[in-house]
Amino acid sequence: MDLLVVTAVAAERRAVLAGLGPRGAPVEEPGTAPVHVAVVGVGPAMAAAVTAWILVGRAYRGVVSAGVGGGFAGRVAVGGIVVATASVAADLGAESPDGFIPIEDLGFGTSRLPADPALFPVPGATVGEVLTVSTVTGTVASTDELLKRHPAAVAEGMEGYGVATAAARAGIPFAEIRAISNLIGPRDRSAWRLDAALGALTTAFSEGGGP
Repeated sequence: MDLLVVTAVAAERRAVLAGLGPRGAPVEEPGTAPVHVAVVGVGPAMAAAVTAWILVGRAYRGVVSAGVGGGFAGRVAVGGIVVATASVAADLGAESPDGFIPIEDLGFGTSRLPADPALFPVPGATVGEVLTVSTVTGTVASTDELLKRHPAAVAEGMEGYGVATAAARAGIPFAEIRAISNLIGPRDRSAWRLDAALGALTTAFSEGGGP
């Protein structure tokens, strides 16, 4: 069976397809290549819904959430690649006077879904947990709070947990790959390196995937 790769936006899909070369094709062109690439939108809800809709129409051996993201300083550099060991819904829970309460402690499910780095391995990638957020982190305080709650995290994105949820419901393996465009912290768009991250994403899909 073929592999499905999903991205949030068209620029990420173009970067993935450029790396895959003849191995890749848009999802609307089935049968032309062993890896199909689709745009599923921004945020965990849109990513989950569109990925699930695609998976209903065709059997895949696994699904990869791919795109740019932010990296935690000292754990991965701008322009680096992260391959997730788990996708974690970092803001799924409740606030309280005593601090954040994760969804597990509320008894309503899990905020952590496992990822399989071997589904699409990338040589030289940083491996660790990737946080899924609905609001991109943009202050020192929120960065410190995330690291306190998730000491194994190396990066954050906005779609991984949603895609992982769709994959889990379909009973197929899931992976997440992030190319780092900026360090997580005070929001500074002038420091973002989107072109470098998209180039790194192309390289990751050119070199990755195993033999």
